[in-house]
Amino acid sequence: MSLDSPSTLVVEGATLKVGVVAARYNQRLVDGLLSRVRAVLADAGVGDENVSVVRVPGSGELPFAMQQLLAAREVDVGIALGVVIKGGTMHDQLVAEGAQNGLVRVGLDARTPVIVGIVAANNIEQAEARCVGDINRGAEFARAALEMAALKNQLSS
Repeated sequence: MSLDSPSTLVVEGATLKVGVVAARYNQRLVDGLLSRVRAVLADAGVGDENVSVVRVPGSGELPFAMQQLLAAREVDVGIALGVVIKGGTMHDQLVAEGAQNGLVRVGLDARTPVIVGIVAANNIEQAEARCVGDINRGAEFARAALEMAALKNQLSS
């Protein structure tokens, strides 16, 4: 686990538009991430009317949904949220890596930053700690989104 998080930049978010795609698989945990993302966005001034949320079955569907969201709505940044927990096979690795690679490609193709907010955990305890516990990955994803949206807008002007 990385313990050297970047310092937090203050970003004024009142004019920012954010697209969020969130999986329903492991919904309680993803809802925890989403709640924490929304709280940080609200604290930065991003109004609810400027946050579009789309739900999909699982993390494997995040790239396609993000691609469609970025094509349908004008947003400054996308955030993809999912939780993948290790099981008895390699399925978790396939889903997490496929979603990660797909989301990176979607962001690059759309020329819009996409934050990959997928928590890949070895067990439920690790996932809970990161989604609804003391390790606030949702806040980290939201802060990264704010910073990347500001960077995009700065370099585009």
